[in-house]
Amino acid sequence: MSTKSAFSLLRSVAANTPIHSITKFTTLDYPNHLACILWFAKCNMACPYCYNPRIVRENGTISTDEALRFLQSRQGRLDGVVLSGGECTLYLDLKAFCEAIKALGYKIKIDTNGTNPDILEKLLTCKAIDYVALDYKSPWNGYQTLTHYAHPKRVEQSLELLLKSELPFEVRTTWHSDFLSINDVNTIIEDLHVKGYKGTYYVQHYLHVNETLGETKEEQNKVDLSQLSKLLPIDLRNF
Repeated sequence: MSTKSAFSLLRSVAANTPIHSITKFTTLDYPNHLACILWFAKCNMACPYCYNPRIVRENGTISTDEALRFLQSRQGRLDGVVLSGGECTLYLDLKAFCEAIKALGYKIKIDTNGTNPDILEKLLTCKAIDYVALDYKSPWNGYQTLTHYAHPKRVEQSLELLLKSELPFEVRTTWHSDFLSINDVNTIIEDLHVKGYKGTYYVQHYLHVNETLGETKEEQNKVDLSQLSKLLPIDLRNF
């Protein structure tokens, strides 16, 4: 598909500005790819330890058309695009946007909280994405308390869609030990094991910064990592 055709896919949605900002280059956020990150504004969760409070609270400033022009300027230098946020699946025209990005020759990774399984299913069905990082925030019975989101079954549905697909994906949890205990993390591991997850489970340690969505304090509880379940391979990030 030509660049002109790629832009035409966005004619109906280019007037809005769903993207808060762009990280022009990363080697860390898309495994084995030189990529950029498009940060989508707004989120339907309110995790207290969220590092991106401005992205969650503020409106977008960049249209999909502008983002596509940026990607056109990076052809040959980047090979991947990360759609993150906030929550990128809140953008209802995400499928058309992904198709336009793919038409420019990029691989696409999405970071998602899993709350929009209908959008995810469309992306999987049309093969519009190449990799997914799915956040599994807490055991299901603690989701609303931690994230202020009342429908964890939708996240579970997204996980099940990914398990049934052939798409490479990872499951990850941000761990602040004052919010999640070792038993909580082991409950997540056990659930993933029972559901048939075969990949690496990524546990991301909360690193304290002053500006978080919930003005989160430094951890007070200490954890013994040797108590983590051995049911899955685990990659400990930032420990």
